[in-house]
Amino acid sequence: MTDINIDNERKQRGYMPEEIVVPEEKTEFGRTVAERLSHRVTLNVPSRNNPKLRKIIDLLNADDDLYGLWTAANVNAVERLGMTDHGPVHVKIVMNIAAKLLRLLVESGVKPGVVANYGMEVADAEVVVTLASLFHDLGMSIHRSGHEEFSLFVAQTKLREVLPEVYDVATAAVIRAEVLHAIIAHRAGGKPLTVEAGVVRVADALDMAKGRSRIPFSSGSMSIHSISAAAVEAVHIEAGETKPIRLRIEMSNSAGVFQLDQLFREKLAGSGLEPYVEVEALIEGEEEKRLVSAYRL
Repeated sequence: MTDINIDNERKQRGYMPEEIVVPEEKTEFGRTVAERLSHRVTLNVPSRNNPKLRKIIDLLNADDDLYGLWTAANVNAVERLGMTDHGPVHVKIVMNIAAKLLRLLVESGVKPGVVANYGMEVADAEVVVTLASLFHDLGMSIHRSGHEEFSLFVAQTKLREVLPEVYDVATAAVIRAEVLHAIIAHRAGGKPLTVEAGVVRVADALDMAKGRSRIPFSSGSMSIHSISAAAVEAVHIEAGETKPIRLRIEMSNSAGVFQLDQLFREKLAGSGLEPYVEVEALIEGEEEKRLVSAYRL
């Protein structure tokens, strides 16, 4: 599981995610929709200082239609295409990683887009990041090819249902636009124009621990994709020494460097977060240390 290395004091304040541990997604070939939903994943993100976010999370946790879409996305990804999961487990991990990244940036004085451009609060930026994280792969329920574009119109419906519960009409429209921007900017070649969109793009790539690579590969294949995915043991996200964010990637094999070069580097490049992130990969094992002991991006 992705390890976020949470500071106890921040946990007590409810400022950082208290826990990012989520159940492993299991293949459920042949199970009915009701059976799949009976094992549903519950969303949770610290929101004691953000009642808007708490309200939205409560609404989403009660939304069977949304969970059905996540389920359909995962069936396409895992059961039909042999990819890693793109369902509720993945989006929950991305949501919690994104919350951590955003809050570290804000602590360092970085202004989110809705704060800088609209005079909104950091709480509103958290809403944008959370919704974009949870909705960014909804288009997988239709098809892998072009799923980022499909996600836009699937998410549009959900955003029109949820946002009026906490915002006036005009503000809800702005938040909706910001969320949709973050969704489309997570694709390959996407160009985030806001801190929030950059955060979601990078968070998506960081769901890579314990074989959870975003690079698709055939199940059971012996390739650089599968070997490198299995090599990533943990992802630690913490305050940096020279930059706001420090990412420590633990690997059991230097093949894991392929994940950083082929996926993470591409997602970080052009995200707008490059000046704020320092990355270090540590490779364990005596033999591996002779080959590569550390990798810095």
